[in-house]
Amino acid sequence: MVGLVRRMMLLVFACALLAGCDPAPNNGTAKAPTPATVPASATPAELASTKVLFGDLHMHTGWSFDAFIFKTTATPEDAYNFAKGGPLAHPAGGAYQLDRPLDFLAITDHSEFAGVMPAMADPASPLSKLAFASSVVSPNPMVNGQAFVIFGNAIRTGNLSLFQGQQAESFKVVSDTWAKSMEIANRQNDPGKFTALIAYEWTAADAGLEIHRNIIFRGSTAPLPFTSIDSNRPEDLWGYLETARSAGQSVLAIPHNPNLSDGAMFTKTDSFGKAITAAYAQKRLLNEPVVEITQTKGTSETHTTLSPNDEFSSFELVELFTSGPITHFAGSYVRDALKTGLVLQDGDGFNPYRFGVVGGTDSHLAMSPVMENNYFGTVGTRDGTAAARLNCTFCSPGADFRKYSSSGLAAVWARENTREAIFDALARKEAYATTGPRMQVRFFGGFGINAVHIGSDGWVEAAYRLGVPMGGSFSRSARIGSTPSFAIWALKDPEGANLDRVQIIKVWSKNGISHEEIFDVALSDSRVVNVRTGKAPPVGNTVNVAAATYTNTIGAATLSVNWSDPAFDPNAQAAYYVRALEIPTPRWSTYDAARLLRPVPADLPATIQERAFTSAIWYNP
Repeated sequence: MVGLVRRMMLLVFACALLAGCDPAPNNGTAKAPTPATVPASATPAELASTKVLFGDLHMHTGWSFDAFIFKTTATPEDAYNFAKGGPLAHPAGGAYQLDRPLDFLAITDHSEFAGVMPAMADPASPLSKLAFASSVVSPNPMVNGQAFVIFGNAIRTGNLSLFQGQQAESFKVVSDTWAKSMEIANRQNDPGKFTALIAYEWTAADAGLEIHRNIIFRGSTAPLPFTSIDSNRPEDLWGYLETARSAGQSVLAIPHNPNLSDGAMFTKTDSFGKAITAAYAQKRLLNEPVVEITQTKGTSETHTTLSPNDEFSSFELVELFTSGPITHFAGSYVRDALKTGLVLQDGDGFNPYRFGVVGGTDSHLAMSPVMENNYFGTVGTRDGTAAARLNCTFCSPGADFRKYSSSGLAAVWARENTREAIFDALARKEAYATTGPRMQVRFFGGFGINAVHIGSDGWVEAAYRLGVPMGGSFSRSARIGSTPSFAIWALKDPEGANLDRVQIIKVWSKNGISHEEIFDVALSDSRVVNVRTGKAPPVGNTVNVAAATYTNTIGAATLSVNWSDPAFDPNAQAAYYVRALEIPTPRWSTYDAARLLRPVPADLPATIQERAFTSAIWYNP
């Protein structure tokens, strides 16, 4: 009931601000669900003209309740200027700047209580008179920590009693903040040069399980955000998105941090505990075309317990959060979800987990922390210095900031740097993720791709004509005995490390049982896979740990290959995706240790292999 009352009050305020909307509730006559977008048809030549764009689809400013508690006061204006290459002051001191500007940015401030914290710090606001406001603005991090817990509980329970009769004022602040965020995004948007996407985060955490989504709009305006106080059920969020689309708003949702969902993100049941149906699968596919696979709070590709034969599965795992240890890994990782979806497709005829992947940072600083050699943390003053990070000065029982990552970025193959082109690339899943570096990766599959000569003139156009790109699917060939092939091309970050290898990860389902296999399909330095072990020898390691340096004397600038599946079963549902790995480089904590003239903590990796993950290509029998 609280959510409904709040919703109606917010709609009234929003209509007064934006003019022309109808605050009346939906009467059940909304149109049937439509896809997040229906990209315009394009010829292979037009598709071949797409270029890769790098951006951050998960960014918080001081308008988010938690970021403000962490002493971040930077605004969306500041965040866009930082993304464009400008410097920005850090709440823990100093100023930082990206080595290269981003192509796009989505400010995803929490829809719950957006702008309320800065209002509590404003003596002119009635909210500053609340007893609770003193803990929000307190310089004591312990007091701020209590404020964080209290607000988190209010979000989870919908109990707004802490506002002590000022609920209407808080609702107005939220509505005003949304209007201002859209105005800033539209002003900062520069088609062809930089894209500022209108977005927010739906922060649902039922019983402490992280099932958050970032909501991304295609256009220049958007309805008032749907919050987890309205409902913490994804099905209700999808209803909001479908209503928005029926009113002409193209919009999609991106589930993030599945690694911290404790098994709740990718299940075989809906939020009511009932078995997934074909209708549920359709809604999820229409509303959530991509998933965030990497960010500062860990990488969600796979876990060592789920992929014990994957020698690279232990990369940047975070297994502890505010709600306690994460114990359910199945249902929390992307590869496992792809396998679950194929099993459902194999048995029930539908697959809710046919998604692509992107990266984001989830920074709470209005800055994207994606550079290992210039990492500045992610949660304000709590991890804003090398000493605070390595000493874990402000670590809580549920957050070891030393385990957080300098990650990640979303990459899209888009025809131009505009809202529409970037959104459409996400919707068709022609997107991938990196852990920070800007590697370029092309990936095509089909039954004629082996005829493509990678690197030759017109090879990309030929690949679009003969197959499908990442995010696509193809079906059984009419030719008896034919085997699908794949074309992969990877180019190193021009300012980063060389490439170690390119792998194809294959997952499939047969008779209701899922499987996975990893193929090293392209190796640098003339290495070959050991026939007996099925593994490739390591690329080597040039890192000087004490000095936090490395050299590009090993590895390759580019790797490409035409590959055919040696174990193809024409009757088995399958998905394939690419993982491209760099040679070993220092982790951010190694750079910090070198600055402090200290050894790297024994429980942290001294080196990492940064990587890119593509959206999958599906084979349908």
